[in-house]
Amino acid sequence: MASLPVAGEGNRDGYSRDRFRHWIDADRDGCNTRHEVLIEEAVEPPQIAPRCRVTGGSWYSYYDDATWTDTDDLDIDHMVPLAEAWDSGASAWTDDRRKRYANDLDEPVALVVVTDRINQGKGDQDPAEWLPPRQDVHCRYLGEWVTVKLRWGLTADPAEKQAITGLTADCPDVELTFTRADQV
Repeated sequence: MASLPVAGEGNRDGYSRDRFRHWIDADRDGCNTRHEVLIEEAVEPPQIAPRCRVTGGSWYSYYDDATWTDTDDLDIDHMVPLAEAWDSGASAWTDDRRKRYANDLDEPVALVVVTDRINQGKGDQDPAEWLPPRQDVHCRYLGEWVTVKLRWGLTADPAEKQAITGLTADCPDVELTFTRADQV
């Protein structure tokens, strides 16, 4: 966590979700990124109908300890939200790199199945402003947050870094392992 670089406050100028082309079908199997994450993270495997329609199955949202069987109740959370990534360095990236970030299936913690209303409450906030409602998962969440930031070479603003440092003081020592995105 200590190696997370700090930069000044981000600047939202020029930000648009459209700058991060997401939910693409990178492997051309008929399933977009959202569906790939639903399939991968299912607790009970769903059936995959034509055009990658996901039916049946169940999913667990660790943010709020909830299990869901209806995909309409779920969001795929960009662990580090797109707007936060923009503020943290993605504004300088190419469109292709932003697309790869928004559809990162190579890092298991980059995209997470969560309860939709919880994700909507998170919005584009960083850990200085928002944490999952379950306090017992804060260490996990912060580890995943930092993993994604380090993987993509993103920075933290001073308040974010201070919050992460303070909140992780009581977390067990865990080695974060990841492959830098520019190496894949």
